[in-house]
Amino acid sequence: MRLSSLAVGAQALVSGVADPAAARVERLLALGITAGAIVTMLQTFPGVVFLCDQTELAVERAVADAILVRPMEDLR
Repeated sequence: MRLSSLAVGAQALVSGVADPAAARVERLLALGITAGAIVTMLQTFPGVVFLCDQTELAVERAVADAILVRPMEDLR
């Protein structure tokens, strides 16, 4: 599922980044958005705000759509 679809308060495991813009992928990787990272959704409107490790990140919805995650509840 896409990060933008994650409910507020939910945690998920990043499975990858699917974006045709190589520069955007590199920037997300530099910010720690890598496969295996755990994210927690903090806000979905008006922008997408989430926690990755101990870093709070705010991204546009299009960027959040490019981040693929697996909800932690699915992994149990």
